[in-house]
Amino acid sequence: MVKMTMLARVTDGLPLAEGLDDGRDLKDAEIYKQQAKALFKNLSKGQNEASRMSIETGPYIFHYIIEGRVCYLTMCDRSYPKKLAFQYLEDLRNEFERVNAAQIETAARPYAFIKFDTFIQKTKKLYQDTRTQRNIAKLNDELYEVHQIMTRNVQEVLGVGEKLDQVSQMSSRLTSESRIYAEKAKDLNRQALIRKWAPVAIVLGVVFLLFWVKTKFW
Repeated sequence: MVKMTMLARVTDGLPLAEGLDDGRDLKDAEIYKQQAKALFKNLSKGQNEASRMSIETGPYIFHYIIEGRVCYLTMCDRSYPKKLAFQYLEDLRNEFERVNAAQIETAARPYAFIKFDTFIQKTKKLYQDTRTQRNIAKLNDELYEVHQIMTRNVQEVLGVGEKLDQVSQMSSRLTSESRIYAEKAKDLNRQALIRKWAPVAIVLGVVFLLFWVKTKFW
């Protein structure tokens, strides 16, 4: 059964739409939504190159497709047919691109296409019962294959992103520390030059002052 549906822009992870009724009867729904948003964040950083993937999380599984700068993601029971899940996402993609393609890049606020929920709910109902004639026909459609779509674990996918984030943060920290060290080194060099030449400057100043006094009054 389809449990959750979310759409996000791949370039920056901005949520575009979601099923408003999703998660009401789902235990730990907020945790799974946070996982989905973390996946979008990873995708926006280019950390998952696959345009189609299945990701296991607890008793459920995320499926997503990326088309036209948008990630279409759904979470289903593990027992729900993979082929139906991806065909469900394809239906969402076709309609979303038909209606909203021109506004995807210019969307500036989260859930700018929240009205798309109406189509999500209508389409989700068509896919809920896997025993309907319509869905059985889709399952038997040999032209639509999903065997080659990779399946991974959510900890593995998000873990990669966390490690890359840690490397990025460490790199930024080292760069910042190097900059501070360089500034401190300049200050120390400046102070060393002052200590070295200050006595000479004082002596020269005194000599110049005495010479000026002598020429002025003698």
